Amino acid sequence: QVQLVESGGGLVQPGGSLRLSCAASGSMFNIAVMGWYRQTSGNQRELVARVRSSTDYADSVKGRFTISRDNAKNTVYLQMNSLKPEDTAVYYCYADIRRGGVEYRYWGQGTQVTVSS
Repeated sequence: QVQLVESGGGLVQPGGSLRLSCAASGSMFNIAVMGWYRQTSGNQRELVARVRSSTDYADSVKGRFTISRDNAKNTVYLQMNSLKPEDTAVYYCYADIRRGGVEYRYWGQGTQVTVSS
């Protein structure tokens, strides 16, 4: 079994910064991808950023968010700068883990980010 534990969410004023962390533990062979989605009430989850051999970002966060990964710690980070009220959402980390030629996706429990004055 694989567990993803997130931390770092909270309340921040517009223009502020937050750093999310997500640590993976358990039975892992090969973490192919780690990343972050976010979801607001009534909306689908939106891919925010992911890191493989390269990084990908949603257009709405390019230039403001930075994703990074520490392979030794099986941890992914999301540095969020210049936060806007529309960034308010529950942020979920995920990991695609390759095992026996098949990739399995695991999710964290979600962490609330609220951007408000």
